[in-house]
Amino acid sequence: MAAKEQDAWTDGCIADDAAAAQAAAGPEAGSDRALKAAAGVAAAAALAACGGGSGGGSADETPFVPVVDFSTAGYGSLAPASDAEAARFLQQAQFSSTRAEIAALRGEGYPMWLARQFQQPLRSSGWDWLEARGYGANNSNNYYFNTYPADFMIWAQLLSGPDMMRKRCALALSELFVTSMTSAEFTWRSHAYAAWWDMLVRNAFGNFRQLLEDVTLHPAMGWFLNTKGNQKENPATGRVPDENYAREVMQLFTIGLLELNIDGTPRLSGGRPIETYTQDDVTHLARVFTGWDFDTSDGVRITPPGQSYTVESSAFARKPMSLRENRHSTLEARFLGAVVPAGTPGRAALQTALDTLFNHPNVGPFFARQMIQRLVTSDPSPGYVERVARKFNDNGKGVRGDLKAVWLAILLDDEARGAASLASPTHGRLREPMLRFIQWARTFSVTSAAGSWKIFELSNAGTQLGQSPLRAPSVFNFFRPGYVPPGTAMANANATAPEFQLVNETSVGGYLNFMQGVIERGINCPNPTVPEASWTNYVYDVKANYATELALALDATALVNHLDLVLTAGQLSSATRSVIVNALQATPLTASSSADARNRRVWAAILLVMGCPEYLVQK
Repeated sequence: MAAKEQDAWTDGCIADDAAAAQAAAGPEAGSDRALKAAAGVAAAAALAACGGGSGGGSADETPFVPVVDFSTAGYGSLAPASDAEAARFLQQAQFSSTRAEIAALRGEGYPMWLARQFQQPLRSSGWDWLEARGYGANNSNNYYFNTYPADFMIWAQLLSGPDMMRKRCALALSELFVTSMTSAEFTWRSHAYAAWWDMLVRNAFGNFRQLLEDVTLHPAMGWFLNTKGNQKENPATGRVPDENYAREVMQLFTIGLLELNIDGTPRLSGGRPIETYTQDDVTHLARVFTGWDFDTSDGVRITPPGQSYTVESSAFARKPMSLRENRHSTLEARFLGAVVPAGTPGRAALQTALDTLFNHPNVGPFFARQMIQRLVTSDPSPGYVERVARKFNDNGKGVRGDLKAVWLAILLDDEARGAASLASPTHGRLREPMLRFIQWARTFSVTSAAGSWKIFELSNAGTQLGQSPLRAPSVFNFFRPGYVPPGTAMANANATAPEFQLVNETSVGGYLNFMQGVIERGINCPNPTVPEASWTNYVYDVKANYATELALALDATALVNHLDLVLTAGQLSSATRSVIVNALQATPLTASSSADARNRRVWAAILLVMGCPEYLVQK
């Protein structure tokens, strides 16, 4: 989508939202404004509170009997004792905790539920979705030059369909192994990012070593960090191998900047941290990542309608990059204590490099800490990191890098399941804006007409979420894992809180305004009944089903209790609960109240809960 078209779409959504709000103003408009103001106060309170404190399956699943083939020894909680405990687990392990999902989890316990997620057949493909919707067609829409179909694809994947835990883990992986559509400028870029997503989903329950190789050779990463077309040195011209990927694969994807103990704390020498690598390591490792390029060996060229130029077929976008051996450096490479002898073929050199990185002692604690941050808590204790890192190092069967063992260790640890962490002011994480939106959609059974899911990038902090999947602003993700909010109690305790890097006055207001419109009307989409691109006939699509909530609308307390469970896992304080109930009751409802009045109460209740401190901070 051209920038002009994107701006027009955004402006149209804002204008439509404003017009709809004005048209809806009536006898209850004053109370609506009061509710919105209360939500703003709640959000502000959330910021103050945080600054002051240091899947269920879907109905279409094919029944099968999972087998618990992993050890649960040493874990204190293997089944939820209450609906709230079940909801808490589900909100960490996937995107939602509906009443049905809670009941299913309580019926089988954590080990069987996890085994079901690990073993059920993978039935989700972003690539196939693009093809089924017609985005692989050669026509005047020029899909090979656009990224908006990939936005539609990733929202469709996250807001609907099965494999919720697998997708939740894949989304967490996408924030470590970052490549962003925002800077993609090659043909079939939407297909490449669909293939990238599929690769993360496929590897989410696999092994870190295979994941690392698939990341390294993926065309989306090849473009993003310059391994595509990277060539060996040429003394005659002064050309040297590009060092971008060599540096980032160490710094951001595997070992980090400092040598670590098994618990994630820095190793010291003479009282000072030890750096993991030097510039020489980067220079030598860069030689390994030369000679790789898009695999266009099928030789197919496509001529766009009415054009004289041609583009490749989309086939390369989901194939690993191929090696041009004559462009690969034959110099000796020494890095991290490993040696690739001079003249080593490119594929063998790559295997040595990836094996060296994978087996580095830093990888377990480095990876463990960041995945704990994404799923459970922003500032995990060294003990928590160590317990997960040890499972990375050995899953109990002598296997290193088993990601299933990592997720299990993160989710069943006492710091994730125990009651003590609920009472701790230092435990928990600020929910990322895109996760709040996804949770809303999953919780309230959002659907899209004809399955089109025409949701564009939502990165505008002033009018949208300030975050959009697969669109991180840089290789450093949306936020740094070591970010500490300045001028807060967290800063005094040196407690990391990465998601707070997204928080400011603009983003707080933008989130509330965006969610108010979405909760009430859905997303304003271009002709959602048409499978492919269309910039006309905008209507509200991606709409929720509030049947359960509307049945509770006359009883404000029952409605808030229900939302407390499915949205916050029962974490609303009595004070917050009273504020919300009282705000709802400011506009009395009776059995004869109109459907519009009941809808307004439900909408207001959801907005108030999704703007309160106990929701924004997930524990």
